Amino acid sequence: MKNIAIFASGSGTNAEQLMKHFEQSSIANVKLVVSSNASAGVLLRASQFKVPTFILTKKDFVETSHIWDVLRVYQIDFVVLAGFLWHIPPYLIKAYTNRMVNIHPSLLPLYGGKGMYGERVHQTVIQNQEKESGITIHYVTDGYDEGAPIFQARCIVTAEDNASTLAEKVHALEHQHFSRVVEELLLKLD
Repeated sequence: MKNIAIFASGSGTNAEQLMKHFEQSSIANVKLVVSSNASAGVLLRASQFKVPTFILTKKDFVETSHIWDVLRVYQIDFVVLAGFLWHIPPYLIKAYTNRMVNIHPSLLPLYGGKGMYGERVHQTVIQNQEKESGITIHYVTDGYDEGAPIFQARCIVTAEDNASTLAEKVHALEHQHFSRVVEELLLKLD
């Protein structure tokens, strides 16, 4: 049985999907939710699944390795970023090489990088009159959204779409595919 930590900063809908998916799993369970936001909705979602939570401070995250100690206490095998906006420190990336993934709301390498998240991505896709968008699940490396892609799913962008309607399409793809892809990756771990 593998132990998963989810890092999230927002409402936590993707984290909730992961917690639901692995709630009765014989492959893995969500052992910890880590957040950079003490009022994030993901914390309430975690409590509903009785998953322990840990709140990070920016100073602690950047200047110490305390989170590494926390992850070891919970015996975390795999880290999933689900709407976590801080840059991951190199020591943590190294500790979880090919065991840390992120989900991004565009077809990378398009519309990725620092500052490109959520509504900003969808607005830019609309402004650039793209014909499609989607999601990319990728490994986490030192560069924002630069890790090797693992999976992409696409949706059509119509002339009637705005950032909000496109966000709904992308969220549907996230909820449809994210847990399954994470499970497939976990099955490949030794």
